[in-house]
Amino acid sequence: MNTLWRHVQVATFADVGYGWQEDICLLCSDGKISFIGKLGDLPGHTHIDQEHDGQGACITPTLIDCHTHLVYAGNRALEFELRLEGASYADIARAGGGIRATVAATRAASEAELLALAVPRAAALMREGVARIEIKSGYGLSLESERACLRVARQLGKQLGIAVHTTYLAAHALPAEFAGRSDDYIESVNAWMRVCHDEGLIDAVDVFCEGIGFTPAQTESVFAQAKLLGLPVKLHAEQLSDQGGAALAARYQALSCDHLEYLSEAGVTAMAAAGTVAVLLPAAYYFLRETKLPPIELLRRAGVPMALATDHNPGSSPMLSPLLAMNMACTFFRLTPLEAWQGFTVHAARALGLSAASATLRVGGAADFVLWSAAHPRELIYPFGHRPVTSLVLNGQIKT
Repeated sequence: MNTLWRHVQVATFADVGYGWQEDICLLCSDGKISFIGKLGDLPGHTHIDQEHDGQGACITPTLIDCHTHLVYAGNRALEFELRLEGASYADIARAGGGIRATVAATRAASEAELLALAVPRAAALMREGVARIEIKSGYGLSLESERACLRVARQLGKQLGIAVHTTYLAAHALPAEFAGRSDDYIESVNAWMRVCHDEGLIDAVDVFCEGIGFTPAQTESVFAQAKLLGLPVKLHAEQLSDQGGAALAARYQALSCDHLEYLSEAGVTAMAAAGTVAVLLPAAYYFLRETKLPPIELLRRAGVPMALATDHNPGSSPMLSPLLAMNMACTFFRLTPLEAWQGFTVHAARALGLSAASATLRVGGAADFVLWSAAHPRELIYPFGHRPVTSLVLNGQIKT
């Protein structure tokens, strides 16, 4: 099956910068890209089964959301209102709110209910060009509930026909039944990891290393268990304080360190040496009204790849728009539009352990791309509140 898309502009991201090519055509053959170039250079003997006039649309690779917490039940809208009325986080927590409220709601939901809640969230991301999503557990905090969340993440990918990477984040918070026994909880986290791994539910392992999360020593215990199982690691690092988590994660060749507002120069150096990706999460920065910026210039100078993600979760980033996340990254963090696009494509791929080339458009590569109603990618992240996707194409076929 040969499908030709003509009269399009293409950002391949395979070359320097955008890899920008104007007024060209793109040929898909059996789910792969077989030609990118001028229509007049298309071999004359090429048989075309189906043809689309792109009418000048911009084509990019599909987007990758490399940090989400997409599977959970309940919401925290009331807490949002209470905080704005003056309640402290401690007040809310004492009243049963905070992450424990999400854990309670998630534990009470069936897998069918969790899937029904997650599908529209993932569909919203797909409407903005996302075709690959990382989904963390971490709102179950028990063996059965963590397994359920990971199973739902797997099912979500199958149901929607997109790629889902599962990350085990049982070391997200301390559940009420382990109050005052965080070391015991970490032992349980490690035991549950072995079970979930044996069931094929885990692609990577993450920890929330923070003063209100888990210590570097506890983080290392989880990483050591992951290493024994051959699982790559990631880390919620240096979001609220400098715990030295990035350097610790780098010692374990972490795929990524995420958040990073309080990242030190030593942490940057360690990440650069290890090839660890920095995943920046501007929506959480915005929603929590943070003022400490990640060290963008240090990361640039060190050559650390900077990925972006929505960090969708009910507590600190109820965001379902990668385009708005890109705009926020440019506005708050002063990333360039090119850096923002690379953050949701080539660098996001590396944050998931994939090659950067897998997130580009190239002959022989997967025919996965997005048609946008814009003349250039930079035009897509300058405004916000729009829905500019014309078509999401997966394996050469129009998905939406």
